[in-house]
Amino acid sequence: MDLTTIKQAVIEGDDKQVADLARRALDEGHSAESVLNDALIVGMGEVGALFEQGEYFVPELLLSARAMQAAMEVLRPLLSASSYQPLGKVVMGTVQGDLHDIGKKLVAMMLEGSGFEVIDLGTDVAPARFVEIVEESGAQIVGLSALLTTTLPAMEATVSALREAGPVRVKVMIGGAPVTSAYAQSIGADGYAPDASSAVALARRLVGK
Repeated sequence: MDLTTIKQAVIEGDDKQVADLARRALDEGHSAESVLNDALIVGMGEVGALFEQGEYFVPELLLSARAMQAAMEVLRPLLSASSYQPLGKVVMGTVQGDLHDIGKKLVAMMLEGSGFEVIDLGTDVAPARFVEIVEESGAQIVGLSALLTTTLPAMEATVSALREAGPVRVKVMIGGAPVTSAYAQSIGADGYAPDASSAVALARRLVGK
């Protein structure tokens, strides 16, 4: 089968069709890596471009990200058993005191659809937890999210904890409604992304891709 059909199903956000097509592609001899690289990542790239052009909005991004996730459920066991190397490893979480999840989840899904391995810690994550998982996983990037202005101090505390943790400097990117590029600079973060599509581009820059 032609992998462009999988790419198109991702763009259209058809999660059931994407999963079925991924299984069929594997049955027909395509490798999990080729389905990921030549269909899912290319499709999510086009979705990101449509978002930047104003043709897609957050609901369309979510549908496409869910479709990509449905295919990843099929591919993930095969990828982990192979020599596949992700673009990098990202630890994601909403900072301590903040329970908002949707924006962070969308960024995590978009990152995975772009070839990153993502460890999602969920919401209300303490600074020490971020440090612990970065040290355990060897992640190159941490993504911090906050929706409440009152939890911005927790974001700053997390960046400080990561900076003080050890000799390996992890890259930190931040986002959320009250966050700005100037705020990112002021707390020592490596970058700010206003939306999920920008977060993927920023993560690629941070790992030199």
